[in-house]
Amino acid sequence: MGILDDAVVNAKSAANAVSKKAVGLWDMSKLRFNAAEVNGQIDKRFEALGRVVYDAVKTEGDIQSLSESCVTEIDELYEQLDIINERIGELRKKKKCKSCGKESPEDSTFCSKCGAQLL
Repeated sequence: MGILDDAVVNAKSAANAVSKKAVGLWDMSKLRFNAAEVNGQIDKRFEALGRVVYDAVKTEGDIQSLSESCVTEIDELYEQLDIINERIGELRKKKKCKSCGKESPEDSTFCSKCGAQLL
């Protein structure tokens, strides 16, 4: 019975490893889908900003006050995208350099591209 017990234990540990990998891939897929959605929203906001500026120039309106809300929305979307990308990096076990944007392994202390300290 010892060999059979070992086989069952090994099969269970292999199934657990596959399960964890599948959950990680599912989480990564969801995050990438969310990032694509946020990027689409950013593109729409930039398009709306262009329309606002065009209309303001055509009607000699105040561009500054009309465009502020669009810029605020775009900034908020970029913040959401940064959070999503950080989470993707965590799942990939990577850190992103705040100075140059290069990804490095999470156990790195310094960026291999610019030499900045990774926090």
